[in-house]
Amino acid sequence: MKIEGNIEFNVVEQVPERVVSEMPILPGILNPYGSVNAGAILWFADVTATILVLGSSRPTEGMAGFPLCITLNASFIGNQKDGIFKAVSTFVKKGKSVSIVRTIVYGKSDRLIADVTTNHVAAKSDCH
Repeated sequence: MKIEGNIEFNVVEQVPERVVSEMPILPGILNPYGSVNAGAILWFADVTATILVLGSSRPTEGMAGFPLCITLNASFIGNQKDGIFKAVSTFVKKGKSVSIVRTIVYGKSDRLIADVTTNHVAAKSDCH
């Protein structure tokens, strides 16, 4: 059995303390029930949070300091079958060794979809 999907999103706002992204709901991220797969929602939230922690840095393969997610806690409150999701990431703690980010994912009419908290540490360049 071959299963494939397609996840994409756009960063629509990036300032030092906040990142806002929008993800279109495409057929490749839907589960058999027709709503968005939980993994796609987590990926969207995690990558938006990572962009916040990166700040003005642009990631490169194997870079030292890349903000690896070490803890992820998610509550799924809702879902939808079409339209877009909006993720808003803000710092709970912006630290030198550990940063904590809260990302809220919204759906239509700012309906709460997910509340995700991630902890990030800076990767060492030789981390595999």
